[in-house]
Amino acid sequence: MTFEHPSFGRITDDRVFIFDTTLRDGEQSPGFSMNLEEKLRMAAALADLGVDVIEAGFPVASKGDFQSVAEIARVVKGSVVCALARSGGKNDIQAAGDAIRHAERGRIHNFISTSPLHMKYKLRMEPETVLEIITTGNKAARNLTNDVEWSAEDGSRTEPDFLCRCVEAAIKAGATTINIPDTVGYATPEDMERIFSMLKERVPGADQVIFSAHNHNDLGLGVANTLACLRGGARQIECTINGIGERAGNAALEEIVMAIRTRHDQYPYTNRIETTKLLKLSKMLSTTTGFDVQPNKAIVGRNAFAHESGIHQDGVLKNAATYEIMTPESVGWSKTSLVLGKHSGRAAFRDKLAALGYTISDEKMNEAFQRFKDLADSKKVVYDEDIIALVDDEVRDHARIRFLSLDVSSGSQRAAEATLVLEIDGEAVETTANGNGPVDAAFNAIRSAFPHDARLALFSVGAVTEGTDAQARTTVRLEEDGKMVDGQGADADTVVSAVRSYIHALNKLLVKRTRSEPESLLAE
Repeated sequence: MTFEHPSFGRITDDRVFIFDTTLRDGEQSPGFSMNLEEKLRMAAALADLGVDVIEAGFPVASKGDFQSVAEIARVVKGSVVCALARSGGKNDIQAAGDAIRHAERGRIHNFISTSPLHMKYKLRMEPETVLEIITTGNKAARNLTNDVEWSAEDGSRTEPDFLCRCVEAAIKAGATTINIPDTVGYATPEDMERIFSMLKERVPGADQVIFSAHNHNDLGLGVANTLACLRGGARQIECTINGIGERAGNAALEEIVMAIRTRHDQYPYTNRIETTKLLKLSKMLSTTTGFDVQPNKAIVGRNAFAHESGIHQDGVLKNAATYEIMTPESVGWSKTSLVLGKHSGRAAFRDKLAALGYTISDEKMNEAFQRFKDLADSKKVVYDEDIIALVDDEVRDHARIRFLSLDVSSGSQRAAEATLVLEIDGEAVETTANGNGPVDAAFNAIRSAFPHDARLALFSVGAVTEGTDAQARTTVRLEEDGKMVDGQGADADTVVSAVRSYIHALNKLLVKRTRSEPESLLAE
């Protein structure tokens, strides 16, 4: 199979395109949200990773979404920047076209439901009306860009004959990529391979478009279904970093890419992903969203290359291939992490940040370096993980609220008291509060300085590295009117770490307050 694609040129059958939807589908997850600076940082990292298509957002959803898609389209180079739109949305396609107008390469991705269940109860439309909308929607998109993708929402539960008619209509109307998503994670690998094989065989023009797979993980089959789609003829994979997304999430980018690389005998395909940067992206996303991956997460979990069993340890020491099917270094893990100490200077610190993949402003650099020196004074050794934790804390755009200082007194014989200084909208605010322990007192001080009704739904504490002098990494979850966000913070002082995580979550909640989304947002 060879043909010319408007964004990628000549397409060969062994090429697989990676379509990342972390910034769109991933951000729809409860508790996940990113502001403009965080999205720009993630988009730049995704482009650097080698992602072919970055789905930047849903421009018609809000002014904030439009702005973020437009800015990503303006600054990102090397990747196609994609904007989502409903095929029949009144203003969706025009908004998407406007948002990607200045992209080096731009794509409009439009969708409509095609399953009997969705058409009857969600759309309340007859099949013929859906076919008409597919035609008009894709024609409208093609008038704005030559790279158009169309998705059959709930495609895996769509009747085969009707699905063929829908795909044919989309291709005739100008779609250059056809996506068949397993929207609710219902399908099995056998189902997905059969669907793509059928479409490739039955639909006129199928050999002149890229078929795409978008699989959700409700039954834990997202990655397996995606690999099955490749067998059926799909050559674009829609996925997210860490597998984030609606409900149980999407197929994880890092797992799919490493499955193709490790089992090239089964999946003889090529892609542009620089796998040594996978761990960096995973950690960046976890820090930005406040959601850590579980320790046993494939590829990027901290136990992914850990061996506790004596038999396993013995085998790995003799030959790593006995129990490791890929090397830790191939995905970004480092064998050594002991690096800097209290005598290290600014130049060495900057070099270390560059080696870890960070480029930050002079102002942020100064703040991070001062925190590093404070940490080095209190710890015997400083590890890469320590530096990553404190730098991630500094590079976040803290928006309206910033932590300045905290003084806490507590003990078994008296109530805890916290004196907190925050910068709120550029002005320093000092407040004192009591509580049932130092963390409770500190959180009460935050509420006093910045009154709000959000409920504390989760507070957890972990250690960045081992030892009693390890930095604490804390997670705070806030809930307000059905909106849920997670924040993270790190510091050698557990209470300070807790305050940093609360402020991170509160800033994210303020961003969420400004966002409004149209009905029928759920796609793919």
